[in-house]
Amino acid sequence: MKLLKKILKIVFALIGVLIIAILVIIGVDAQRTKYLNIDHFENGDINSYLITHVNVIPMTQDTVLTDKMVYIKDGTIETIADNINIDGVEVIDAKNKYLMPGLMDMHVHVWDRYELGLYLSNGVTTVRNVWGMPMHLRIKEDVNKDEMISPLFFTSGPKLTGPEFIGDDNLNLTTPEEARDKVISYKERGYDFVKTYYGLTPDLFNAVLEQAKISNVDIVAHPSQKIPYSYHFDPQLKSIEHTEEFVQQPLNYVLDTVKLKEIIDLYANAKYSAHCPTLVVYNNIYQMLMDDNILESESMQYMSPLIKKVDSKTQFDRWHNAKLEDSSVTERIKKQHDFHLYIIKKLHEANVRIICGTDAGIGVTTPGFSIHQELEFYKEAGLSNYEVLKTATVNAAKTHSIMNNMGTIEGGKLANLVLVGNNPLSDLSAMKHPSTVFVKGRKLDRKTLDSFEEKAKDRKNLLASGIRYAENLIIEK
Repeated sequence: MKLLKKILKIVFALIGVLIIAILVIIGVDAQRTKYLNIDHFENGDINSYLITHVNVIPMTQDTVLTDKMVYIKDGTIETIADNINIDGVEVIDAKNKYLMPGLMDMHVHVWDRYELGLYLSNGVTTVRNVWGMPMHLRIKEDVNKDEMISPLFFTSGPKLTGPEFIGDDNLNLTTPEEARDKVISYKERGYDFVKTYYGLTPDLFNAVLEQAKISNVDIVAHPSQKIPYSYHFDPQLKSIEHTEEFVQQPLNYVLDTVKLKEIIDLYANAKYSAHCPTLVVYNNIYQMLMDDNILESESMQYMSPLIKKVDSKTQFDRWHNAKLEDSSVTERIKKQHDFHLYIIKKLHEANVRIICGTDAGIGVTTPGFSIHQELEFYKEAGLSNYEVLKTATVNAAKTHSIMNNMGTIEGGKLANLVLVGNNPLSDLSAMKHPSTVFVKGRKLDRKTLDSFEEKAKDRKNLLASGIRYAENLIIEK
């Protein structure tokens, strides 16, 4: 008995030490990201400004409103006019720069708060996180309570899959009753959307769909190979993800333009459905095949250290080995990427609503920076600059009702804005380094945005990220 008591004391002591260590690691990481806290900013409580001598790109039409004034009041666009007389508000002389709605990345995977600064630095003022975990609910709460500077943050719940698609990143559903319970639970916990994923069988998918309608919660769909692609067209499904899934599912890996037309027609006849391409993440497979040193590139210094150690390395090894086994794989991946561009062209010609998403945060797809390459791909597919910018502004804002107050520069819309030196309707690259970003009316200058990049670069939070991920495995999904 004495030995047992001694063993128990040792066990409890070790558990106590472990808990203390975990709290210290998380606490240190939280301290390091305090630069995003509202109270860290000297004027963090100011969200009313008068912008003068500014060229406004409203995104309501393909035009520039030259030399205007824009009055932001309490984080909302109040007035756009030639002359506005208002007292008691700081005046910003834009010096003929261009004012755009902030960009929206509709498919991201956020791993820590450092990444929120990277999105802002690249003019992204709204993100839709589509792999939800408890840490994302805490981020969402802090953003909604105006306790931190961040893009507006929306998140799905955990990925819902079928019983066969095993993985610690998935919630494996086995019965329709369980599927319905999870939809109810995720909404109650505060997740904004349901994410359906690979492996859902018809009975499970239908149960999720039926409960989502009852619970009035939107679905973001990664197509499941267990059901026909056509099943994904329902008013409750607000967007269907990944152009590559056209090839991998309904086209069965054949770049068939005739069969493709049937899929395009499905989209064209379902006006409520949007498509989120994530072209850049697939193209990055090609980049990995072409560059044996990509994991040592500067851009990778902005990736989560946990993802670099696990996912990035795993993906690189997979494709590097594939190239060693089959030298034609590089050309095959490139041909499929080019076919993705053709798909986007055909979707656009059919007036399908395309919304910008990057799948940033996994593999070698960097948060924030990757959106500019994604937009360039849409242009390469044949969209005009205005049509490209619509995918990340007005189109994206139409996807969910909770985002309808963004995406254009109009009275009553949220003041999520970017100020750039050149006209992005002529030069998309103008969006890469905005001189100023406004989030809910709060002003961030370029110096501040650059500091966000420096803080996130080569960060040392592997253990903290691992603990947060482990939390997701311990807490019931």
